[in-house]
Amino acid sequence: MTLRLSPYLMLNGNAKEAIQFYEEALNGTVLFKQTFGEMPENPEYPLPEEAKELVSHAMIKIGDTELMFSDNFPGQASDIGNQVTICISSDDIEKSKKVFDSLQQYGQVKMPLQETFFSPAYGIVTDKFGVTFQISTEGQQ
Repeated sequence: MTLRLSPYLMLNGNAKEAIQFYEEALNGTVLFKQTFGEMPENPEYPLPEEAKELVSHAMIKIGDTELMFSDNFPGQASDIGNQVTICISSDDIEKSKKVFDSLQQYGQVKMPLQETFFSPAYGIVTDKFGVTFQISTEGQQ
């Protein structure tokens, strides 16, 4: 079982610009980039037109480190000071649950740990110190 922590930048509609900037400034390489419009459609939650070209998830490699990015979904925003979260990746659902449950004590759940199209167990929680973590389980659902 592995556990990896990665910085995750949450931006207000300018993730593509930030990716290009860090790619050039820090000699990074884009490993993955997907817009909300490229994600599988969910008929229960139609995608607003203004979200289709926004970045839903991207990753660039800088040296030995991966830096992740996303634009906030329309109607949500990050303020200066809370636009950086930490993504904790695990390859074990039970470990992800334990980490999520531990971090939510005296904190606030922003998205319950649940199965998504990209992870068998993914959730977002802000701990009691105001630090936001994305818990992501790698592997097949």
